[in-house]
Amino acid sequence: MEKHLSQMTLQELIRPEGIRCSCGKVHRCGLKWFKTGSGVIRELPQALAAIGAGRPFVVMDENTRAAAGAQVAAALDGAGIPHVDFVFPHTEGKMEPDEYAVGALTMALDPACDVILAVGSGVINDCCKVAAHTAGKPSAVVCTAPSMDGYCSNSASMIVNRVKTSLYNACPQIILGDTDIVKTAPDIMLQAGLGDMLAKYVSVCEWQIAHLVHGDPYCEEIADMVRTCLQKIIDHADGLMQREDDAVNAVLEGLVISGISMAFAEISRPASGLEHYFSHVWEMLALQRGQSSDLHGIQVGVGTQLTLWLYEHILNIGRPDIARAEQAMAAFSPEEWAARVRRVFGATAEPIFEIERKAGKNLPEGHAERLRLIAENWPAIRGIIDRELPPRERILSLMRRCHMPCTPADLGISRQDTVDALYVSRDLRDKYLTSSLLWDLGLLDEAADRLPCE
Repeated sequence: MEKHLSQMTLQELIRPEGIRCSCGKVHRCGLKWFKTGSGVIRELPQALAAIGAGRPFVVMDENTRAAAGAQVAAALDGAGIPHVDFVFPHTEGKMEPDEYAVGALTMALDPACDVILAVGSGVINDCCKVAAHTAGKPSAVVCTAPSMDGYCSNSASMIVNRVKTSLYNACPQIILGDTDIVKTAPDIMLQAGLGDMLAKYVSVCEWQIAHLVHGDPYCEEIADMVRTCLQKIIDHADGLMQREDDAVNAVLEGLVISGISMAFAEISRPASGLEHYFSHVWEMLALQRGQSSDLHGIQVGVGTQLTLWLYEHILNIGRPDIARAEQAMAAFSPEEWAARVRRVFGATAEPIFEIERKAGKNLPEGHAERLRLIAENWPAIRGIIDRELPPRERILSLMRRCHMPCTPADLGISRQDTVDALYVSRDLRDKYLTSSLLWDLGLLDEAADRLPCE
């Protein structure tokens, strides 16, 4: 009998023939070679040989070249493997995963290279995925920080026409995480990885609610795989900031497994919920204003705190007030909604309107059907929230022990930007979020008024 996904080793999870799951699907991940531990950078030639690659196009920025460039070059040169290096030019502020970055990478790509090797974490990994997919080449990554869960996902979190979106392509075929490199990352990168993993409490909860209300496909085995790696990280979290090997390994493996969960589900649901959308909107607002935003995982950690509070608010309502929800729908003003979208998104508002034209999230008939399903499934929804979410104060205590920002005010984000992010989160994509549930219940205005931002 096949083991459950949560009981499998990482090597079992990435077997090429895939895994026949109890949900009826065969789950596959494009990752072919993964290793983490002290000194494993020396196995880079072996990893490349395993996928039949022999001439990597090595992509770095100035920071990741300082962190791991010499070790990568030593491993390749020592094995006589030719390589072409590309270092993103320095830019003021944070490098963004946008058309400019991918264009610069693509223009520099040597067509004689047979694999694009990212040396870095979030932005570099995502840009390399997009460029590799476009060029029809495999990608690989040498991790430089345990800062985000996108290493192994089959999607890239990109900014397209100044709108944060996910582009689905292919996950890297090689992931190599040398803890001697990874644990030298700045504190904020370690905190970002923890913040991105704490989000999984919300994402697994929200995924089940979306399954009941919105019809999203759901796999309990994938969800349990995420729960298991999250618990391992929580068990080691207090050692993370001391850079204990077990803690760094636990976070890095958890981030990779989180990416595998998205590849298995073929959607971002197992790893991303409303807490990510707070971050997405804050990033877009900063970009519009020509400002820098904090690391994605740092913002996601704060978004997790906000979303846990929202679920406390939802539990406090008892049973849904159907009359109130119907009155809120009847009072909904498309003109006021459009005005908010224009105010928040500015020149990027048109793609948001196009999403709504296709999805029809604001139409009365869709609302009526979702409200019926919410009422019908309310005991199950409450049970999911009670079962999946830890007490908010427990997560707050953990974040404080790791010296992480915990509120929007800690990040210098205003109450207005936080409330705006809550409102427009449901507009960014056709994805059923906690804010969508509040809107359907007629409670979004009340929640926005009470949202704790300091």
